[in-house]
Amino acid sequence: MANNHDKMSREEAGRKGGETTAKNHDKEFYQEIGKKGGEATSKTHGKEFYQEIGEKGGEARGKQRNND
Repeated sequence: MANNHDKMSREEAGRKGGETTAKNHDKEFYQEIGKKGGEATSKTHGKEFYQEIGEKGGEARGKQRNND
């Protein structure tokens, strides 16, 4: 435990929670929550949002290839 008074840090709590979730759920669980998140994002963001993140990903990939 990282903090004084034996309190758990947010980082440690998040890690432990993630590990517990991974033990209790399978691949389909993560696919379903990913699908729900994608649907929610598409409802709140427009075409421009996806164009912008696509461009950023393309730029990052281009830089990565140039460094290989």
